[in-house]
Amino acid sequence: MLDPVPSSSHPGRTLAACILASVLVFLDGSVVNVALPAIRDDLGGTLAGQQWIVEGFLLSLSALLLLGGSLGDLMGRHRVLIVGVLAFGATSLLCALAPSVELLVAGRILQGVAGALLVPVSLAIITATFAESERGAAIGTWTAGTSVSMIAGPFVGGFFVDQVSWRLIFAINVPLVLATLWLARSIVPDRPRSHVKIDGTGALLATIGLAGVIYALVEQPAGGWGAARVAVPGVVGVVALAAFLAWERRVDEPMLPLGMFRSRDFAAINLATVALYAPLGASTFVLSVFLQQVAGYSATHAGLALLPTTLVVIVAARRFGGLADRLGRKHFVGTGALVCAAAFALLLRVDADAPYLAQILPAVLVLGVGLSIAVAPLTATVLATVGEAHAGTASGINNAASRVAGLVAIAALGGLAATTFTGRVDAATRTAPAESRPALVAAREQPFVLTNTAPVGEQRAVRAELADASVAAYRTAMGAGAVLAALASLIAFAGLTSRHAAPAEPEPEPAI
Repeated sequence: MLDPVPSSSHPGRTLAACILASVLVFLDGSVVNVALPAIRDDLGGTLAGQQWIVEGFLLSLSALLLLGGSLGDLMGRHRVLIVGVLAFGATSLLCALAPSVELLVAGRILQGVAGALLVPVSLAIITATFAESERGAAIGTWTAGTSVSMIAGPFVGGFFVDQVSWRLIFAINVPLVLATLWLARSIVPDRPRSHVKIDGTGALLATIGLAGVIYALVEQPAGGWGAARVAVPGVVGVVALAAFLAWERRVDEPMLPLGMFRSRDFAAINLATVALYAPLGASTFVLSVFLQQVAGYSATHAGLALLPTTLVVIVAARRFGGLADRLGRKHFVGTGALVCAAAFALLLRVDADAPYLAQILPAVLVLGVGLSIAVAPLTATVLATVGEAHAGTASGINNAASRVAGLVAIAALGGLAATTFTGRVDAATRTAPAESRPALVAAREQPFVLTNTAPVGEQRAVRAELADASVAAYRTAMGAGAVLAALASLIAFAGLTSRHAAPAEPEPEPAI
């Protein structure tokens, strides 16, 4: 059994190191969206290349988070944290200096690999460092820090793009890496297990499975499910994921210990995580694109739009984490998810002009309240359902669930929005004047883009049709997000049992 990390003589520095290590990952998961047009202008490339700049990072991060949590438990959390921080710094430099889209995508994939080491071991170190009476507040502080980086990422990226260069969004990681390494000196090293077995086969199957499914979801709106370039990767992905689950039941040291899911609370909280983080990831992406390309916001202003959410989380997350420890986490998770659903419902009011004070600000404030109520108790519940020795694995599973949820949701809800947009443009094309129809046909594959090739006298009317179609596509995605967040609330209220669940032991499943 892995020896727990002894209590640190500098718990504040330990907490700061864990927060900064995770901030590196969450910031880079959200900072790139607003920089994609500038990257395209500088390096060229296609729309598919732009998509993979985002999805490549999320894919490797999501697929390997489980392995990262297991590595921390098996090899020593302090050691894995240091290796992950160093690797993240090196790959950030690779991205900052990339001379082509291909090398940038490669750097982003490697960044995701390094990030998969950081998040689960950070939470496991916090769990071992703080007593149970202080753990909820500590996790709330971690939640505030990581939420700030995730939600403020678009603002940071927009500011750097507008004022300096898109390359700075990656280069800025270097001083953060140095600060993390300095703070990490306060973490007391833990002893690894003497015999380490790494589930490389499981990691490979998970990566292939997720890559195939995500590729199919991204390409489906353009090619349709019947196209070979969509169907073949999709089938390969589904088969690989099924093989992954079968393999995890047989292997001695699985990266996904299925025995943990025998705990009702552990299973329910991870399902709630998927249902809550899916719309959060997709809505941040869709809203950022919509505000810039339809409503005319600058990159900086689009990032600032979400700043109130960040401020609310900073102020309230730690307090709600402590309250949930005393009053019971179940109701906080369920209520917080329901408030998030209300925030997504408020975002349905947004039109093509998107006036900030009237339409955006109320929704993002409500979203901040919902996240503050839900996220820290959600994370604490995950860790409370397992023994301390398996905290890294449990946090890896939960973080993988949240990352996979966002990864799939960006592809799936983006595809849903694209399908809605195409349908609305096709309907408009059938009733439009003959001279406008070629421009509408040419624009049908470009959701949230209002520029068009219509004759000068028709451009304004075509632009209005494209704006209406873009609003419909945006609202479809936000409506789906509201439904998913409400489902997360239902799962929490119906699925979670008690405040203090018995730890779930990740014993291997019997061989089949």
